[in-house]
Amino acid sequence: MTLEHGHSPQEIARRLSQGQQYNPLKDMIYGGIDGAVTTFAIVAGVAGAGLPHSIIVALGLANILADGFSMAASNYSGTKAELDDRKRIIQIEERHIADHPNGEREELRQILAQRGLSGGVLEQATEEITHKKQKWIDLMLTDEYGLPREGPNPVRAALSTFAAFLVAGAVPLIPFVFDLPNPFVVSIYATLVTFFLIGAGKSHWSLSKWWRSGTETLVIGGMAALLAYGVGGLFHAG
Repeated sequence: MTLEHGHSPQEIARRLSQGQQYNPLKDMIYGGIDGAVTTFAIVAGVAGAGLPHSIIVALGLANILADGFSMAASNYSGTKAELDDRKRIIQIEERHIADHPNGEREELRQILAQRGLSGGVLEQATEEITHKKQKWIDLMLTDEYGLPREGPNPVRAALSTFAAFLVAGAVPLIPFVFDLPNPFVVSIYATLVTFFLIGAGKSHWSLSKWWRSGTETLVIGGMAALLAYGVGGLFHAG
């Protein structure tokens, strides 16, 4: 069985020195699924209403650019809010350490005790950490506030969301852009395959089987598409 990483002293030191690396998984899955769902919802709704293909392309392109940018901007703002809150908490901890060092030291001691330290080892560890202010604050962030060791990156989060939205959102439109035969049927199959591939790819970072994760995403996206097509059909002129 292949291990996920090595355990030699050099490999451990190198891995820990790198810190927590940004993982775009959540942002890309979020953007990809929403891009495919919302664009196909427009395609299905307009097709269900019996409107010309040119309208499908125009509305679809507008959705990819406008809604994709909106999602990226929203993700940026939300992630930036998390980062700002993290900075606020750091300032609080710095002020508490300066104004109430004994109380903060006791908090640290109890946190270390909950981690399993006791006796002289507990007191020694508390003393050592309190002499390293940044390490002290980092530990309080993770154990007192439940925050990750590294702060989020709003720009990367926004770009990952926007890129995934553009790629997945373009799939339902391709048959109409290139004027393929039976474009709506091709769009349906292409979009369903996209849903499945997104879910299957997501399984690489989970314990779910690739086919189970793919099927789950396929069902969710298919339900949204079916709903949009049904609503569009209510306004069918013919």
